[in-house]
Amino acid sequence: MIELLRTNDPVMLSFLTALLAAEGLECIVFDLHASIIEGSIGAIQRRLMVASDDAPRARRLLAEAGIEVRRGRET
Repeated sequence: MIELLRTNDPVMLSFLTALLAAEGLECIVFDLHASIIEGSIGAIQRRLMVASDDAPRARRLLAEAGIEVRRGRET
């Protein structure tokens, strides 16, 4: 899995998840439950992840949408 970005913005995550799904790319949000447990202080960001093989296409889609993505973080 490759990390595309980290954010505490649930609207942004929802938008990006829908954007990737519309193009047939599956993504997973890591740390969702950890960020809920810590409350609303924003200490733990959620990570948007895609399969390694899908990362170049996903990065391109997010860049076209004006979203800056992270580089090279593989989990």
